[in-house]
Amino acid sequence: MSSESSINAAINLDHVLSDIRTHAVEAGRNPVDILLVAVSKTKSMQEIRAVYEAGQVHFGENKVQELVPKMEEGPEDAVWHMIGALQSNKVKYMAERVDWIHSVPKLKTLKEIDKRAAEAGRVINTLIQINISEEDQKSGCEPDDLREILDEARGMKHIVVRGLMGIASFEEDLERVRPQFRLLRELRDFYATSNDGGVQLEHLSMGMTHDLEVAIQEGATMVRVGSAIFGARDY
Repeated sequence: MSSESSINAAINLDHVLSDIRTHAVEAGRNPVDILLVAVSKTKSMQEIRAVYEAGQVHFGENKVQELVPKMEEGPEDAVWHMIGALQSNKVKYMAERVDWIHSVPKLKTLKEIDKRAAEAGRVINTLIQINISEEDQKSGCEPDDLREILDEARGMKHIVVRGLMGIASFEEDLERVRPQFRLLRELRDFYATSNDGGVQLEHLSMGMTHDLEVAIQEGATMVRVGSAIFGARDY
């Protein structure tokens, strides 16, 4: 990565953080309540370090095979988030280091995370992914499945379900995604009244580059932003 690219990444990060602060204040919220997760998928460790040196600590990856080497090579105090579709048989590869898993789609996966975290002597922060867009290609459980997952999670010792995650449909008219984000917030608020043990619902991971503003208006506490920071992805 050239020094010019590093400067651009730092400038981009500052712009994104400024946008988050502006949207939060306009929505009557405290900007410190919103965490930026920089989505670094397909980006090199050199690019990640440039953004890290500009002050970003939280990074998100979509694939386990890309996440694992980055966790090993990256800054020791970086906080790593698994945000992509997750199969239960891949959990074992990241359980010793990953800090957050946003994309838990079902009870089987949550049980596997609890098992692997126990083997590693850790407690892993998790979020249950809800299919808020009702699109077949999107991962996540149905809202009606959430109660069973949370009931089981309360007794788990090596995970904490810290909230919910959702990916909205891509819409030119952002008002069309507002009900999807609102559904996620309403689900979190409803089930947070019975927090106990391994269930401590506080977070909403929702909103990306194009729908950031609406997500913040609807209560996002974690936003996942990639291209606005790193530039276009290399596929």
